[in-house]
Amino acid sequence: MPTAVIVGASRGLGLAMAGELVERGWDVVGTVRDRGTRTPLHDLADRADGTVRVECLDVNDPEQIAALRDRLAPSMFDVLFVNAGTAGDAGSAIGSVSTEEFIEVMATNALGPMRVIEAMADLVAPAGLIGAMSSGQGSITNNTRGMRELYRGSKAALNMFMRGYAARGGDGGRALLLLAPGWIRTDLGGPDAPFSIEESAPLLVEVLLAKMDRPGLEYLDRNGATVPW
Repeated sequence: MPTAVIVGASRGLGLAMAGELVERGWDVVGTVRDRGTRTPLHDLADRADGTVRVECLDVNDPEQIAALRDRLAPSMFDVLFVNAGTAGDAGSAIGSVSTEEFIEVMATNALGPMRVIEAMADLVAPAGLIGAMSSGQGSITNNTRGMRELYRGSKAALNMFMRGYAARGGDGGRALLLLAPGWIRTDLGGPDAPFSIEESAPLLVEVLLAKMDRPGLEYLDRNGATVPW
């Protein structure tokens, strides 16, 4: 069976993408942040007849990243996808954000995912895919309204770091994906978002699977269209 690691799969889009892959015959390793807390991912694992494995990972803890890498090796995976992220205070202009919050959001949304990718890339098959959940709000070109400035900046930083990773050959010729899922009704997206998780997960997985046939880095939306950097 093809295998995927979904980092940040305890709920929301990460959970839904894990479930969609399982429905399509994949084995999935999904991570949760808190070891002692039962999550919907554990429920999925109970139903999945051995095809879902739950691991613990805080992307802001380098020691946990190294430990997870060691637990997963020497297995090889077809997909490594980092979904973990946080919104922070969406209403504050960047000059009003505290240093502590700036560090937390940037570390969780940009530095942490890249640490995971750098540490675990050698566990992804040469024909596999390495990806991360970005956002359309990370597009500098499309930022014509402002607002959500720290979140936007963190996703733009993630995009830049992935661009740098690809430019220095870190991908090893694999497919690299930055995925912009659209505004979805999750804890992060809020109740006013136009898209549901249920309708979004199949679309996002389709984009991910189609991208596996195209090596190199792309920044794509839920329909597989290119998002301007």
